[in-house]
Amino acid sequence: MPADPLHRAGNPQRSTTSQPPSGSGASAIEVRRSARRRRTVSAYREGDRTVVLIPARMSEAEEQRWVTVMLDKLAAQENKRVLGDTELSERAARLSALYFDGRARPASVRWVTNQNTRWGSCTPAEGSIRLSHRLQGMPEYVVDYVLVHELAHLLVPGHGADFWRLLEAYPRTERARGYLEGVVAADRLPHLPAARGE
Repeated sequence: MPADPLHRAGNPQRSTTSQPPSGSGASAIEVRRSARRRRTVSAYREGDRTVVLIPARMSEAEEQRWVTVMLDKLAAQENKRVLGDTELSERAARLSALYFDGRARPASVRWVTNQNTRWGSCTPAEGSIRLSHRLQGMPEYVVDYVLVHELAHLLVPGHGADFWRLLEAYPRTERARGYLEGVVAADRLPHLPAARGE
């Protein structure tokens, strides 16, 4: 009987790939087990998937726990990274290609500090898009949603039915809108004075 190819000498790794929960908008997760890896766990993004490296001896329960920990850690690292104006323009071009067949072509995309009551704005006649600096540090899917929203205004200026149909192309629209609504609601909560002794 031939040896099991996953346990053959010289091939110390086993890899499994799973899809994230439906509707989460997250990338596929690939878990790679290695007999050479003793204690450490690491993770990184590879294209449209997240790769988590774990020791081969880990149980399924430990694997699930570590996948969750590493996904949270990667998300926290990514949220700290602030895109510059050049990266923001490149991101807008990728999103336009992905969701609008490249038809939305902004002349400029930049961060601004004078938008405190809106997340983004667009001047279709100039082809300019401005995002509020308050978005910096928010999850990437939220920044992407605001970019897609403003890109859609280059194609449809108002907020009519045609505009909202365009936004249906972005799969995380509802989640991003909910996130932003939560931020606005939190800002409106009364700030209670600290209790004495705190």
